[in-house]
Amino acid sequence: MPLIVKCPICSTSVEWSATSLFKPFCSERCKLIDLGDWASEKHSIPVKNNIDPDMLDDMGYDEEDFFKQ
Repeated sequence: MPLIVKCPICSTSVEWSATSLFKPFCSERCKLIDLGDWASEKHSIPVKNNIDPDMLDDMGYDEEDFFKQ
């Protein structure tokens, strides 16, 4: 029995198989809508900033000649 998933854009049932060209989307239209959402930043992957700006100052990144060779 093939796996059936819902299109993330329009919720149409999509068979997850080699013949489904746009999986997990039902059509090229839905695939492009999703791509546009990512391009316009409606979707994003949350990122936790692990760098403390004060730590960079302590390492010397605030010195004028740090990047000069």
